[in-house]
Amino acid sequence: MMNKELKLKAEELRLKLIKLIYSSGTGHTGGDLSVLNVLVSLYNRILNVDPKDLQNPDRDRFILSKGHCAEALYTVLCDKGFIVQEELDDYGKDYSHLGGHPDNSIPGVEINTGALGHGLSIGVGMALAGKMNGKSYKTFVVMGDGEQAEGSIYEAAFSASKYHLDNIVAVIDRNGLQISGSTEDVMPIEPILKHWTSFGWDVLEMNGNDIDDIVDTFDSIDFSNNKPHIIISHTTKGYGVSYMENVASWHHGVPDEEHYQLAVKEIESRIENLKNNL
Repeated sequence: MMNKELKLKAEELRLKLIKLIYSSGTGHTGGDLSVLNVLVSLYNRILNVDPKDLQNPDRDRFILSKGHCAEALYTVLCDKGFIVQEELDDYGKDYSHLGGHPDNSIPGVEINTGALGHGLSIGVGMALAGKMNGKSYKTFVVMGDGEQAEGSIYEAAFSASKYHLDNIVAVIDRNGLQISGSTEDVMPIEPILKHWTSFGWDVLEMNGNDIDDIVDTFDSIDFSNNKPHIIISHTTKGYGVSYMENVASWHHGVPDEEHYQLAVKEIESRIENLKNNL
């Protein structure tokens, strides 16, 4: 998929995501929106995964460690054919198969996530298994920036460096806000680039709001340099809905009818412009 098509796809799924959160009455809207462009790019340009071949031993592994942003993942998985639209429409209803955090009974979900800090450790295990078994697959892990306060992340970071796991890519969704405010007020993580460089990782930075930069950054990764890779993805909480952007209360805020209609109007306008420029 070309970048212009990816941009349109991202906006179409942003609209579906907002509708999903509004209709279900639940969701972590701000973080869903900040990570969506990365997920769209991964599933439509980067990952070697196939909903028709879920157990392929050579498939790439993806872990959404910030599992509270399940709505964004479900929206992308549905678009790619891992889950059906009727199942997505049931989200938030009694007895729905789709919970507030992903679990591995859902097609396309490798592990249960939501207990923050565990995703990278499991991803390192998957990457190490790939090396030991001579497999070519890559492991991708998306973490939140508030999640960086969890100590298990750093045990995993040291292990990945020790074993030269150049087949793992971690992404930090660096939107600067968590449930209780700014990450730098709650538990400072800067200078994050220097920290991860000192751990022995290959550290990249990108504008995680920008599809072109996302694609260029993933394409630039050197998977033969004997270093694990981490991307600091600079994003905006609530990206793509102007009144939500950089507002901490939208971490788990759900739009009412008025806010929902404002968001729909804004996103539909961008979709129309993108279609006109294809």
